Amino acid sequence: MGMAKHRGAAGEALAAAYLELIGCRVLARNVRLAGVEVDLVAADDRCHVVVEVKMRNRSDYGGAAMAVDHAKRARLERAARTLLADGAPAIRIDVVAVDLAPDGARLTHYRSAVTG
Repeated sequence: MGMAKHRGAAGEALAAAYLELIGCRVLARNVRLAGVEVDLVAADDRCHVVVEVKMRNRSDYGGAAMAVDHAKRARLERAARTLLADGAPAIRIDVVAVDLAPDGARLTHYRSAVTG
């Protein structure tokens, strides 16, 4: 496994731990829905949450949150529609951004980051 894969897995593990700390239940990791790889699927009360995790160690291009472009948003919406069609009571798409800095990591949770 390359360094990028290790870093990505660490970011996803951090995001999953955070989500569980705030009361969500992680249902799946790295699952494919409608041909889209979804980092995490969680349950938050009666809502299923499609979670995109982005980790960056540079902020000169806007940091981790800015890495979710229009094409990625469209893919996440497609994955969310699949969950809804499969019987999920409600769907939300969140982004968990992990920005690395010399003094540590900063995690930012964007609830309902993608709407459509």
